Amino acid sequence: MNLITNNISPDKGSGEILWNGSDTQKLGRSYRKNLGYMPQQQEIYPTVTAGRFLGYIASLKGVPQKQAMTEIKDLLSKGELSDCTDKKIGGFSGGMKQRVLIAASLLGNPKLIIMDEPTAGLDPRQRVIIRNLINDLGNDKIILIATHITSDIEDIADKIIMIKEGELIAEGKVSDLINNVNAEQKNLENLYLQYYGEKGDESNNEDFSL
Repeated sequence: MNLITNNISPDKGSGEILWNGSDTQKLGRSYRKNLGYMPQQQEIYPTVTAGRFLGYIASLKGVPQKQAMTEIKDLLSKGELSDCTDKKIGGFSGGMKQRVLIAASLLGNPKLIIMDEPTAGLDPRQRVIIRNLINDLGNDKIILIATHITSDIEDIADKIIMIKEGELIAEGKVSDLINNVNAEQKNLENLYLQYYGEKGDESNNEDFSL
């Protein structure tokens, strides 16, 4: 994710990341304008309201003020946060903070959105809200999700990439991948256990990606 977002540069001669056939390192700002990123960490200013926080992020992205006001209102509505525009983020639940971060990643209408564990630590209702939001967004955007919660992507992912210790070990459509499950119940959770073991040790950066 750090490589895709240009936060770090690849080692010399180790490969390249292309956007529409061009190296993202050389594209620079013109590439980053197409990019939205939602980090896993919920480090949001607790004394700032949701509306002001999104306004701040919009200004950092260079979104014109009039456009930003329209987008913020629309994004808060989609995230079921319209009544929280003027409320301080410090009083938000984990799921509400996640939806604010998703809204921030969508400012400027990026074509590529990257989300790191968007449903981690949320209750079932909050997870459903975010999963439905992601599913709707995927109609006209490329969305990459890193997650260990297989049920959240089983019904919405077009393609799954499985990574273990930095190596690609499987990729394909959900329907194709679960055919390789040895267990009687064929689903992504059992496929995950098959590759990574029942403990699902997260120290090895084991991820499913959409």
